[in-house]
Amino acid sequence: MAIRKLRLEGDEILKKKSREVELIDEKLQILIDDMIETMHKYNGVGLAAVQVGVLKRVIVIDLYDDKGPIVMINPVIIKTKGEQEVDEGCLSFPNQFAKVIRPAEVVAEYTDRDGKRMQVKAKELLAQAICHEVDHLNGEVFVDKILPGTLEYVEPEK
Repeated sequence: MAIRKLRLEGDEILKKKSREVELIDEKLQILIDDMIETMHKYNGVGLAAVQVGVLKRVIVIDLYDDKGPIVMINPVIIKTKGEQEVDEGCLSFPNQFAKVIRPAEVVAEYTDRDGKRMQVKAKELLAQAICHEVDHLNGEVFVDKILPGTLEYVEPEK
């Protein structure tokens, strides 16, 4: 496993649409392990493959509960319900935070790392994380969706 280099604000790849994963092979498993390790190193809740420079429809999410990381290959949001105003940040936009409107609940379909088609009904933080990471796969970043006047830059702790 390895820590991958994060792609940051201004990197053109963040605006590109990721491609469907057609084959779950050893190379993809290594990418997934590296993504989880990278996300944990930077204390992220989620990470999309594009954020480490790989244009594949793969995301990892960890709410740091007892369930461990969720791996979603080719995720698709099939249903949304309600809305929530949330504080959001992004590993590709370090120290920037803003308010965004996200669905309160989502239903998503995806393939797990073992190749099994799955469905998850998510609320609150998990719903927010799925929406945020799926946006990345579509070349969208959270700063494009923020509520006007809510973007804050927080000085990193030294």
